[in-house]
Amino acid sequence: MSRASQPEFALPDLRGRTALVTGASNGVGTEIARGLAEAGAALILPVRNREKGESAAARIRAGAPDAGVSLRDLDLARLDSTRALAETLLAERPPLDLVVLNAGIVLLGDPVRHLSADGFELHFQTNFLGHFALTTALLPLLRERRTRVVVQLSLAAGMSTLDWHDLQSARRYAPLRAYGASKVALGLFGYELARRSAAEGWGIVVHLSHPGVVPDTGIAPAMRARDRGGVGRGLAERLGNPPARAAQPALMAAVTDAAPPCFFGPSGALHFGGAASRQRPYRRLTDPVAGARLWSVATQLLGDRADAVRA
Repeated sequence: MSRASQPEFALPDLRGRTALVTGASNGVGTEIARGLAEAGAALILPVRNREKGESAAARIRAGAPDAGVSLRDLDLARLDSTRALAETLLAERPPLDLVVLNAGIVLLGDPVRHLSADGFELHFQTNFLGHFALTTALLPLLRERRTRVVVQLSLAAGMSTLDWHDLQSARRYAPLRAYGASKVALGLFGYELARRSAAEGWGIVVHLSHPGVVPDTGIAPAMRARDRGGVGRGLAERLGNPPARAAQPALMAAVTDAAPPCFFGPSGALHFGGAASRQRPYRRLTDPVAGARLWSVATQLLGDRADAVRA
């Protein structure tokens, strides 16, 4: 295992295991995939940009020359892409032992509300609804393999709320507000998936994580543009983590023996950075009523969209 990605805890031998990681073409996602590969896991990496995916795969193989890395196409902002990947995996039936829902966008600096090709607010679909659609479509395979699912959240999930009357920020839009709401939705989904698995005996193990603040990722330029005085940048650089260390909460969630669902994040000041540790979950995410409600709403949205396409 490369020194850059060496975790502060021992990953077990993952040879013979297969992991699917969304959003692994750069940043923290690449480091999550790298850590799993260097522990012996084979990788399935669904990517939106094949060129970036190939570059990430090459970097992963540099540290794990024997790693099996398979790229697949996935644009979470397109339900046809999500559906195509799910259908392919259900037909191939790979041994999916681990799924890490890591991909996400945040359009800081852009005041315009963007819609996906399916008509959903872009943060809402990319960060939450696309992952919901993929995971629920794959449930037969996940149940068969008793798969572990790691749901990657954000500090924003602990500081944001979900407006049930404006889930897609149509009435009041701000990029950070939309991003935070999408991460709250993803967290509610993660805990609801854990509850349903336990109640129905699905055998799916769910843990959640967040990377803290990561100054050296794609979000950084937009954050710096908003931070005119440089105070936030300095704080993030002092307290945040580089991508390799920021990947460790998700890696810890991927291999912990603790009873699910658990929540992992950096242990340092403000949870911006530091070593990975188990933490108290954000209370709003564990609400069973809200979780069940969101599952129902998401199912209805996907059904309505499918009906519209057929019409």
